[in-house]
Amino acid sequence: VPFSPGKMAMPQLITTLVATGRAERSGILRNGVRAVMGRVRGGRCRGMFGRGAILRAMKQRLVSSRAQSASDVTLVPCLSDNYAYIIHNPKSGLTAVVDPSEAAPVKNALESRGLSLDYILNTHHHWDHVGGNEELKKDYGAQIVGPAEDKARIPGIDLALADGEVWDMKGEEVRVIHTPGHTSGHCSFYLPNSGAVFTGDTLFSLGCGRLFEGTPAQMHSSLAKISSLPESTLVFCGHEYTQSNAKFALAVDPSNPHLKARCEEIDRLRSGKQATIPTTIGLELKTNPFLRANDGAVQKGVGIGDESGKSEVEVFAAIRSKKDTF
Repeated sequence: VPFSPGKMAMPQLITTLVATGRAERSGILRNGVRAVMGRVRGGRCRGMFGRGAILRAMKQRLVSSRAQSASDVTLVPCLSDNYAYIIHNPKSGLTAVVDPSEAAPVKNALESRGLSLDYILNTHHHWDHVGGNEELKKDYGAQIVGPAEDKARIPGIDLALADGEVWDMKGEEVRVIHTPGHTSGHCSFYLPNSGAVFTGDTLFSLGCGRLFEGTPAQMHSSLAKISSLPESTLVFCGHEYTQSNAKFALAVDPSNPHLKARCEEIDRLRSGKQATIPTTIGLELKTNPFLRANDGAVQKGVGIGDESGKSEVEVFAAIRSKKDTF
């Protein structure tokens, strides 16, 4: 579904398809659709996916035994480049939002679909991820959920979840993954039944977050946790940074054919003011330099030779350092 930051209300067609139709057209994931989430709830399919791709995606998703419990995810642009995400399960009635940096766009998106709000999920305490917490809580009576490690810094928090905890969010299983690096208390939320992970500012499309409070070793470990999820997992991150990240990725990994094809697709999407999110774990493993510290080409791209003897963490630190000044 084409996504325009200026036109986010699509109440009759709420479909989230990862790099599916997009990827097929650009040659990425040539062996077929690798990840699909969401469902067409009415309306007319048009745009980059086309009717055929929508039907193929629906068929693949609906044959899964998980299909009846999967939730829809809707991108909500906030501020200049943030995304909040509305999670809605038509079967259970669950509605939650992840990382609402401001309340107004989220309220508009909810109202356009006639939804209320049960939960607010925060991946970390930064203002551009929690700025809408208190207004949304006041207006909807929603519970605020966040990482136990960051409990003292999450405004209005009601439920603090620890690393490894499994929480039943009104029928939607949520697994909490402590992912420090960007901040010391950062977490990611993995929804296995919906095949989605919300990574905040840890894993970005073609990038990772800056290390404000953590160490390279912590961030490397956090990324390893996320990248160990099934390759079909949809990745919903906190910002639309993909195009700028792509320029850096090409600079350090210029011969990667998967990356070249992906960069062409990204430029096409952004030229039409369309979102590049979600991505998938599989696609990131092929193209994100921060997940490829063990790759000789990436090591060479940051000036580390084959005989350097540097560990993956040291290589990762070199990649992050180079990106900081890119």
